[in-house]
Parts: sequence; C-alpha cells; structure tokens
Amino acid sequence: MAKRNTFDLVSDDSDHRFIQIAGNCFRDTKSSIYKRIMKEWKILEKNLPDSIYVHAYERRIDLLRAVIIGAAGTPYHDGLFFFDIQFPSDYPNNPPKIHYHSFGFRLNPNLYTNGVVCLSLLNTWSGKKCEKWDPSSSTILQVLVSIQALVLNEKPLFNEPGYRVLKRSIFETKSRAYNEEAFILTCYSAVNIIRKPLKNFDEFVKEHFRERGHVLLAACNEYANGRVRVGYYGYNSNEIASRSSTVVIKVSDSFRESLKNAYRNLYKQFLECGAELENFVEELEVEVGKKKKRSNGVNDSILKKAMGKIKQALGLKKKKKEKKNST
Repeated sequence: MAKRNTFDLVSDDSDHRFIQIAGNCFRDTKSSIYKRIMKEWKILEKNLPDSIYVHAYERRIDLLRAVIIGAAGTPYHDGLFFFDIQFPSDYPNNPPKIHYHSFGFRLNPNLYTNGVVCLSLLNTWSGKKCEKWDPSSSTILQVLVSIQALVLNEKPLFNEPGYRVLKRSIFETKSRAYNEEAFILTCYSAVNIIRKPLKNFDEFVKEHFRERGHVLLAACNEYANGRVRVGYYGYNSNEIASRSSTVVIKVSDSFRESLKNAYRNLYKQFLECGAELENFVEELEVEVGKKKKRSNGVNDSILKKAMGKIKQALGLKKKKKEKKNST
C-alpha cells in the first residue's frame, strides 16, 4: 500500500459539521489569525504521526477534518474515529470547536453521541491549569494526540472520575466489560463508516479496511474463543503465544453472540471494500468442546444494553407491539 499523506488540502467542504458558521474573518492573509492558522497547518504537516490524518479546506481555512486510527493495546484498535474542527474567530484565545462523528454510538465516556468531546485541553472538562487550553502554546496537533492517547486509551472506563476515586483494582471486572462493549461498538462504527463515508475520506476508508479489516475479523475470533483479552490482539504476540496454550479467558454468552453479529456485518462490508478474505468464512467460528462459562452478570447486562444501542443506531430495533385494548 502506497504511503498516504497525513496532511492534505481538499476542496469539498459541503458535509462539514461547521460549514454553516461564517468564515469571512479568515480571508485577510495579513491578519494574525490567518498567520496562526498557517502555522498550525505547518505543524500538522511536519509532525502528524502515521495514525492521524488531517484534511484542510481550500476555501475555508478555519475548518479541518481529522481521522484517528485506534491504537493497538486498546479496545479501539484498527477502528476509525472522525472529528470535524473549526477555529473560532478569536483563535487562539479560545480553543477550537470539535465535533465527533459518533454514528449514534457511545463508545467512550469522553465521546458523546451528539458529538461533544470532553477534554480539559478543549475547556470542555475540568482540569488543572496546565491541562487547560493555553493560547500561547496549545495547538491542534496537541489536541488530536491527546484524544488518541488520553481518550481512546487502554482502559477507557477510568476516564470517568467516579472510577478514579478508589483503587482501580476494585473496578477491573467492570473495566473489562466496558472494553468488550467499546470493541463491539467500534466494529459497528466501522460498518457505518464504510456504508456512509465522510467526503474526501471515502477512498481512505476503503483502503484502510482493505489493509486492516482482516485484523478486526481475526480479533473477533480470538476474543470469542477466549484466547486474548479484548484490545490486545496482535499487541504483544510473544506474550500471547507463551500463554495461549494454557490460559483460557472467560467469555460471556452475550459477548460471544455480539462478536458473531459484529463479525458477520464486518465481513460483508470488508468484502465490499475489496478486502482479500480468503482465510476467513462468513460466520464467526467458535471452537466446540470447551465448556461454556457463565459470566458474573456484569458483562451480560452491559452487552445487552450495547446491542440495544446498536440495533437502534442501525435502524433494526423494532417497536414494541401495542397492547390490545381489553374488551
């Protein structure tokens, strides 16, 4: 696969979240805000990691669109996460406005279905002074890297303040259950992103899943069979190989069923992207002969809620039949 440019300039801004906000104040090439935005462009062009891609717009320099690839070792691995960005008219005195494209899924405590991103650096969450937006030093690059590292992290449940008060070990079981839900929702987000790609990223999306789709399918298989903890497929292959023959991770029935459904949807969409899936079958295969283990109930309840959200977002949730009037 040819190396992509992490920063690029495009023309079609018609589906941008902030397109309706007037951008006339950014046209003066001698203004301080114009010069500051050009500085941001240069920083992005030179310093973006290979896992973050940004598009700027020819006619609206105040707008950006970014996609972050979920990192290995997290329940978001190999997923795509899109953000629309707008520089306010008083930038950099105030931080940029950011909208997360959720596709109807709440897969992280800091990322809301309505697009709100909670982050101290954006002044949308409380934090120490050093964590807040600083007009003299903060940048868009810093925001994007913070979202990738601090929000889309290994154990996102602990982003919630309530779970940071006591020792983390107390909530490890709930954290693992949350990771299961986050992975499932990441899979369905991928399905929706392929079905309805954002403008200027349609080829990027297809190319990404042609290249990485097999990893998500293989991860579904490993997680369903209890060989790898959710989020860690391919993260440390040596460690996994050393323990896979002796350790079987408990997998709840509801999570296994969720994985089967997610796998089925992913397989279909990856084929449409042109992915080579000769080593995979249409339905997720779960090894027989292993004694099924029931979960402690936490995983089951969370996954049931997650599947309800998925069906609702995909338009599959049926309305309850109205009760007939008694005669």
